Amino acid sequence: MTPASLLTPLVSRVPALAAPCRMHRSVYAIEAAVIDWTRRTGLCVDRSSACHRLAARAFAEFDARAAALFAQWLTWLFHLDDLVDEAGQPYPRLFEGNGAHPLEAAFTDLWRATSATMSDDWRLRFATNLQRQADACGVEADNRAGGKVPTIEEYPVLRRGTAGPFLYDLVEPCLGVEVPPELAADEPWLALVEACADVAAWCNDLVSLSKERGDAHNFVVVVTHELGVSEPEAAEWVLDRIAARCADMRAAARRLPLDTLPPKIARDVSKVACAYLTAPRAHLDWATESERYT
Repeated sequence: MTPASLLTPLVSRVPALAAPCRMHRSVYAIEAAVIDWTRRTGLCVDRSSACHRLAARAFAEFDARAAALFAQWLTWLFHLDDLVDEAGQPYPRLFEGNGAHPLEAAFTDLWRATSATMSDDWRLRFATNLQRQADACGVEADNRAGGKVPTIEEYPVLRRGTAGPFLYDLVEPCLGVEVPPELAADEPWLALVEACADVAAWCNDLVSLSKERGDAHNFVVVVTHELGVSEPEAAEWVLDRIAARCADMRAAARRLPLDTLPPKIARDVSKVACAYLTAPRAHLDWATESERYT
């Protein structure tokens, strides 16, 4: 059994996940853009993760520039995640403010390309979510040092923080649009983003379970520890919650007040929401073809 096969039951449980995502017709150009950027910024080229294929599926209906920019951000996040989780380097020390670390230099390059056309409201939202990740990684580090296993109640919020919450803000500059600040702070939008984040993070927990042996920060491990069930039973429990969060995501999208917005803004918001709704199946397809978790 491959790690990605743990996600297979979702295809029959969640109607929205039944059909595979279309692949962007410029997938190879997207891959080339990511490789060129990675080399230029001093990061290691990681072909096994295939970030370009995840972005090419999630942004299949949009231009190649959008997919390439998102794939570059994914590449940056994966490098950061591996450094924190596998090399054990504390998150806050990665950025010394002098641009010497390749991750900092790569971030500066991406930030310059991404934020140029965005408002101060969007920049603050992004910065807040980037800090959320740093704070959540700090909590994880403290848990590991103290041998603490998060509870089922604590874990979703913590995981939402460590899984790169700023990624969901990046959909807007990738598509060249912006969600109005009042809508971005409204309950239906937050519910949509959080449900999408939970689905992606918990699916990732399932496929990365064998790779992360010994780490308590995995929903299957948390459930096994708290409920006293076997690992397969815990995985089934997590699958049930993923299916429920997929339903929550679509319900939140239906509650967006699009009819109260000016037509152009409503179209822009719809583009972002559609990208979120596409993300779970794009992630599922990517997990079956990426070598990141094998």
